[in-house]
Amino acid sequence: MKRLLDRTILITGASRGIGRAIALAAAREGANIVIAAKTAEPHPKLPGTIHTVAAEVRALGVRALPLQVDVREEVQVAGLMAAIEKEFGKLDALINNAGAIQLTNVANTPVKRYDLMQQVNARAVFVCAKAALPLLRLAGGGHIISLSPPLNLRAKWLAPHAPYTLSKFGMTLLSLGLAGELAPDGISVTTLWPRTTIATAAIEFAVGAQLLPLCRTAEIMADAALEILATPGQSLTGQTLLDEDFLRTRGWTDFRRYAHDPAHADQLFPDLFIDP
Repeated sequence: MKRLLDRTILITGASRGIGRAIALAAAREGANIVIAAKTAEPHPKLPGTIHTVAAEVRALGVRALPLQVDVREEVQVAGLMAAIEKEFGKLDALINNAGAIQLTNVANTPVKRYDLMQQVNARAVFVCAKAALPLLRLAGGGHIISLSPPLNLRAKWLAPHAPYTLSKFGMTLLSLGLAGELAPDGISVTTLWPRTTIATAAIEFAVGAQLLPLCRTAEIMADAALEILATPGQSLTGQTLLDEDFLRTRGWTDFRRYAHDPAHADQLFPDLFIDP
């Protein structure tokens, strides 16, 4: 029995990377997928668009709705929700995966880049969750998952890149607030973050391709997201989950298969905000 049969799941930033991996994993479990991202045309350096992912989803026997959306734009997000209501009539889960990153300190972060990170990260959780609430309530509950880290206020995570850290911690703080606010509606709100770095374009371009052999694949985040989505009720709400730790609580033991480079499966690099 497929665990997400006939559910409708909206994933932002789903044209590649972790968002695409979650989309395909949820589709294999029977969910209809709304692929929301800015990339509608092929990028010269980055593979994947909302349309290529939609084709992959449909090939798995479920429905896909690709929509070009900039999560910074409130009107576009409202239009996204209207399209979901027209196509599916409800929404069972919102996954806030779209993100912007630049690992620079205050002195070396342009104001324009600071604003971008705040808008695409923390502000988008607010805009998307607020717009999604009527459809989530129509579904009788559901999940909001934001890809953001547990709060870690050590100076080592603040001093080198406080602007980015602030935007990601803002996602987590808002999620914790939503968990309490939406408890009466039966909506579970969690955050999910990788224990190790994940081989994505963000890592390649923001940190460096030399880190890729020490990464895991996006499939570990997809599997963790599936476990959250398949959890009924609100037993997880308000939790800030790490992919590996959460999967271990569900009985998963084989994590070597997620290594981007099997030769370095025992030399994985911890992700940001995760202390050894």
